[in-house]
Amino acid sequence: MTMKILITGGAGYIGSLLTPALLQAGHQVTVLDNFLFRQNSLTDCCGYDRFEIIRGDCREEPLLKELLREADVIIPLAALVGAPLCEKDKIGTRTTNLEAIQLLCKLAGREQRILLPVTNSGYGIGEPGKFCTEETPLRPISQYGITKVEAEKVVLSRENSITFRLATIFGMSPRMRMDLLVNDFVYRALHDGALIVFEGHFKRNYIHIRDVVRVFEFGIGNFETLRGQPYNVGLNEANLSKLELCAEIKKLIPAFVYLEAPVGNDPDRRDYIVSNARLAQTGFKTEWPLDRGIRELIKGFTILRNTRYSNI
Repeated sequence: MTMKILITGGAGYIGSLLTPALLQAGHQVTVLDNFLFRQNSLTDCCGYDRFEIIRGDCREEPLLKELLREADVIIPLAALVGAPLCEKDKIGTRTTNLEAIQLLCKLAGREQRILLPVTNSGYGIGEPGKFCTEETPLRPISQYGITKVEAEKVVLSRENSITFRLATIFGMSPRMRMDLLVNDFVYRALHDGALIVFEGHFKRNYIHIRDVVRVFEFGIGNFETLRGQPYNVGLNEANLSKLELCAEIKKLIPAFVYLEAPVGNDPDRRDYIVSNARLAQTGFKTEWPLDRGIRELIKGFTILRNTRYSNI
């Protein structure tokens, strides 16, 4: 079924793959983006008559109200993402990550469907050996995690919504981010050959960006079954510590050398393992295991030779 889809922040890391995927599926897609990072990642979409691009801010009420008139589905990707960027701009983080979502929910009609990405960093510091499920209490630590948890509450308080609690994403995108953990580690392994790891025992879950795109497509196609609940989205086999991640990278880049030292700390304090069983029970299956994604990144970082592709 063809849908009219509005994506805020559709020229970002996720949106730059999701937008063309939805167009290829036959949907009509409108993207609202402020092009904060001067990206040109949606130029290949301009040939679609079903594609509309608006340069603007998701916090502008008159603009948002106008764009919502025709939308069947709303995917609010616009956000300041990552703890470092959010600590740098706390006002922008709150107004974009939370207040823009509150505005969206106020303006959207009951029949309009919202699919919101949030972060599983909302789980904060988990209990050793205990999987975080969607019923686990949320204890976000960073400004990023706090605003995303609050935004999720707002969205789930309406009937026609789904939220996806995304694991740490990795993989190539036309609007690349090198500051994500797997992407960063693979880049350093390939170009520096060595890495010093802090908090090496801290565990987190991972998900490939193309599986994130697929989960949004799945959510659109199975909305009535999924609606009204949050879903963890990650690889079941990839609840890994930083040191375990390094070991996986070394399997594909044998010359890679890494060691642990007390030289830093994670502002999110992420240390948990996650169960993705609820989503799996709906029939969704991931297609990109960690090793496949690492191989993709090795090819991508043969092309990209600097780290300017990041949020901070």
